[in-house]
Amino acid sequence: MSIRVMLVDDQVLLRTGFRMVLAAQPDMEVVAEAGDGAEAIENLRSTAVDVVLMDVRMPRLDGVEATRRICAEPDAPKVLILTTFDLDEYAFSGLKAGASGFMLKDVPPAELLGAIRSVHSGDAVVAPSTTRRLLDRFSPMLPSSVNEPQHKELERLTEREREVMMLVAQGLSNGEIAARLVLSEATVKTHVGRILTKLGLRDRVQVVVLAYESGLVRAGGGH
Repeated sequence: MSIRVMLVDDQVLLRTGFRMVLAAQPDMEVVAEAGDGAEAIENLRSTAVDVVLMDVRMPRLDGVEATRRICAEPDAPKVLILTTFDLDEYAFSGLKAGASGFMLKDVPPAELLGAIRSVHSGDAVVAPSTTRRLLDRFSPMLPSSVNEPQHKELERLTEREREVMMLVAQGLSNGEIAARLVLSEATVKTHVGRILTKLGLRDRVQVVVLAYESGLVRAGGGH
């Protein structure tokens, strides 16, 4: 089955460009388009979508709020935030709202297609180093970890799981974590899966956000 994609951007020319790239792929089809978040939500009521490519700065309803509303629904499609600037504060808000990652609008076509496929398969699509750079930039805006409910949730984790979570948040891949902790990559993947389950998180991106919000990891990679 093809990956059903919805394009959400107020610039028709950009949507046209993305549609042409996706239409050339045998495993993808653009099933809907929208010029703002409100129209995107309306479209989802009548169209089955697997992945939403979501712009952030749009009239009526921006991409962050649209992402929040979409991801709050049961069986929601995955959302991939598209940004113009690498360190866009809207991208960080989008990750907190439930997006599975973010990419730049000028990303090479091959990377965009790979990201869509990764999101569809359940993975986060931003490189850990990119996520870390974004969070390092905006972590001063995060609430204090004092009395944060998320902090208590971390008590569910084993000591090893907390170690893995800190390394994920510091920008290490599963392979790098495996080398650091002298574990197999399969074991690290299992730990990451258990962290997601115990904390009720959707993907690796949300692990990183929670690690920063809870104070487990601070800007610059400290803990």
